[in-house]
Amino acid sequence: MPRVVSSAAASNSSLHREPEFSPRFVETRSRSQPFWRRPSDRLLPRIVSSPTTETRADLSGLETQVKKLVEDLNSDSIDTQREATGQLRLLAKHNMDNRIVISNCGAITLLVNLLRSTDLKIQENAVTALLNLSINDNNKTAIANAEAIEPLIYVLETGSHEAKENSAATLFSLSVTGAVKHLVELMDPAAGMVDKAVAVLANLATIPEGRNAIGQQGGIPVLVEVVELGSARGKENAAAALLQLCTNSNRFCNNVLQEGAVPPLVALSQNGTPRAKEKAQSLLSHFRNQRHGNPGRN
Repeated sequence: MPRVVSSAAASNSSLHREPEFSPRFVETRSRSQPFWRRPSDRLLPRIVSSPTTETRADLSGLETQVKKLVEDLNSDSIDTQREATGQLRLLAKHNMDNRIVISNCGAITLLVNLLRSTDLKIQENAVTALLNLSINDNNKTAIANAEAIEPLIYVLETGSHEAKENSAATLFSLSVTGAVKHLVELMDPAAGMVDKAVAVLANLATIPEGRNAIGQQGGIPVLVEVVELGSARGKENAAAALLQLCTNSNRFCNNVLQEGAVPPLVALSQNGTPRAKEKAQSLLSHFRNQRHGNPGRN
């Protein structure tokens, strides 16, 4: 699975385009270039409303339109599903009223189901619609409650380049509502998702909110276990996550040490992939500095 890098969420005030994220999220993206803006978008109708002028009739018309699109998500026709997901993606892009109506009409669960579509365009539209919907805090909870985490990780592995970027952005957007808790649960080997879950945790660990969630949701013991028993890629990403936790928090560093991380890190520093060796050696060096009176951050 390609490496995903993390980002901070964009301002909710963006009105005419899908939300933008910091260039930390995609290394090759320029600061001014949005992820999802395409020339074809300019050919599609836009629904942009102002809270001061919106009438009940306008909202009623929007609700009727969205209900029809939600019905189309259940269609047996690939073309109909592709058109419906594309229109919902566009509507969710523009303003908060649209996002609320789409959620209230029951679109979220159906969009989550379509993350596993074999049609890459449907999958891409569905994940981008969910990303746009997640700007609304209530929708974040609804998306997480729709058990979206595992399907989003599935998109990270199978989707188009754009779908993978937007899946990672959605996971980031959901990280403050328990995404991390679900990722920790998916690190049970029986779930068959360890490497994918660890990869996302490694990226979430690069931001303060992600590190705090990992520490609070029981992520440290399982990360140490992956360093010891995981695959080569899993060990690499687990070490990267632990390095972020330890270098940014003295408390988390102590927790990592209490979990017995030193022996598996020593082994990894000798036998891991080049990147894993680098992360393990950096961690061990940090532990030595801690012992010699350089406590770092709390």
